[in-house]
Amino acid sequence: MRVIFMGTPDFSVPALEAIHSAHEVVCVYTQPPRPAGRGKQPRLTPVHARALALGLEVRHPASLKGAAEQAEFAALGADVAVVVAYGLILPQAVLDAPRFGCLNIHASLLPRWRGAAPIQRAILAGDCETGICIMQMEAGLDTGPVLLRAQTPITEGDTAQYLHDRLSQMGAELIVQALAQLPGLMAVPQSDLGVTYAAKIDKAEARVDWTRPAPEVARQIRALSPFPGAWCEAPFGRLKLLDARAVEGQGQPGTVLEGLTIACGTGAVQVLAVQREGKRAMQAQELLRGVGNLDGVVLR
Repeated sequence: MRVIFMGTPDFSVPALEAIHSAHEVVCVYTQPPRPAGRGKQPRLTPVHARALALGLEVRHPASLKGAAEQAEFAALGADVAVVVAYGLILPQAVLDAPRFGCLNIHASLLPRWRGAAPIQRAILAGDCETGICIMQMEAGLDTGPVLLRAQTPITEGDTAQYLHDRLSQMGAELIVQALAQLPGLMAVPQSDLGVTYAAKIDKAEARVDWTRPAPEVARQIRALSPFPGAWCEAPFGRLKLLDARAVEGQGQPGTVLEGLTIACGTGAVQVLAVQREGKRAMQAQELLRGVGNLDGVVLR
């Protein structure tokens, strides 16, 4: 098949590689380079960098709303476009241009968690499972019919990063299956029941409120790891919390009970991985070797 690939972040790269190994990728669309790093030099997106390494043509328009951009897209004569966390709204003319339309790899079990942050929201909500849906795109936000889906459990050990990586690989495998079966796949309309929206994570959600129940605090820490990172104030400065489990324990909320086990409104959380400002991520025990015993200290 002649495939247009449209994606931007690391999550999209395995799908690009998988499609490239099985089909003809006629062009890759991605977000424009953005200033990054201390020097604020333009940085290619992960998809852009990987596409160049694979010898693929790359386009990065700021918008697809213009007639010229839409004509250039249609002129590629693609059988299908595959969209994975691209970041731009696709006008109807773009959705209609490929022979089989545009397929989206979405990281949730639709209609649950339509929108920008399905991985984080699923962990925050305490969902037992999530998955990948291959969706036929239409004008609404993640409202199109589903062609294929695959599930995976959300375990107590899953941070957003772990789940991101697993779903990224699942999406790559499932889109190859979908492309192999086109046009014979049946598109199943999404149910009107159970619709939820995964709003983009706001940095204001990242500060830990130790008065909340321990399971909620542990899920917050895992859902926001590594970015933006749940955090609290410690005697030595801001501390980002990267992994945690809910455990038994009681005390004034925010009090370090033992090691890096911290009392919550009910129960406690055992923090397993952390990062101090300006430092690399480390295991909790490594932090304690550096700062000393914190038992009895109240984190804010």
